[in-house]
Amino acid sequence: MTGPDGTAEADTARLRFGYGTNGFANHRLDDALAVLADLGYQGVALTLDHDHLDPFAPGLAARVDAVGRRLAGLGLSVVIETGARYLLDPWHKHAPTLLHDDPARRIEFLRRAVRIGADLGAEAVSYWAGVRPPQVSPQTAWDRLVAGCAVVVEAAGAAGVPLGFEPEPGMLVEDIAGWRRLRAALGEPPGFGLTLDIGHCRCLESMTVPDCVYDVGEHLVNVQIDDMRRGVHEHLEFGTGEIDFPPVLQALSDVGYRGLVAVELPRHSHAAPNVAAASIEFLRAAAAPAPTSTRAAVAAPTSTRGETG
Repeated sequence: MTGPDGTAEADTARLRFGYGTNGFANHRLDDALAVLADLGYQGVALTLDHDHLDPFAPGLAARVDAVGRRLAGLGLSVVIETGARYLLDPWHKHAPTLLHDDPARRIEFLRRAVRIGADLGAEAVSYWAGVRPPQVSPQTAWDRLVAGCAVVVEAAGAAGVPLGFEPEPGMLVEDIAGWRRLRAALGEPPGFGLTLDIGHCRCLESMTVPDCVYDVGEHLVNVQIDDMRRGVHEHLEFGTGEIDFPPVLQALSDVGYRGLVAVELPRHSHAAPNVAAASIEFLRAAAAPAPTSTRAAVAAPTSTRGETG
């Protein structure tokens, strides 16, 4: 908490803000990295996709090496995200997942993501469960998820890369309780951490958003940040949802989180530079100490709602 010695200011100043490249889908990766570095971001959440470091395209090793040099030259840290929509199947979003009858391509994708993460010195590789196919029973889906995760955990352990499993609304594991159940089923491996999306906490968790952070602080390896409303899974620009951000950022500082806090706005590529600029201004203001932590104390960015992408 903020005290007369300025402790809170020092703590929140250590938060490191990043931005998800899935919000720069209309940019070349090299250009997106340059824009984010110029804006003052300290890292990126790099979604492996057909247009941004495709893990299945030829010449992967050379391309990974080039991205690594670019990140280093710009002083950007990186986490690897695996939420590409149509990378594995041009007809079906996110398919196959670990829950499908044949998850081999998903498992291979995640293995490649781990190897890329190791080569880039990534702070974490993030992934999720997927939506249960209607023809698959809940128990079968769960068994498949545990088995698939065990393979990924083994690969990540061998590579020395932390995993951040993300609960996602509407997926088989959609909340913190589900992540805890999965972690227990895997035998609580030390490298199996949590990716926490701040917006998701507001969307569906029973705890307040700061309390979610305090509850899982020791397991956090990756944080995504966006605004959201209760009961609606829609990633919103800061100041257009219902989250009071100064207490959330203070909670991240209080639990000693030192990883990236990366903006997650995957549907805002049509205005990416402007949204990224407004987002980091908002986060810097929200992290600054204030007499009272209120939404009114932080200027909201100009919304781009209604623009076509």
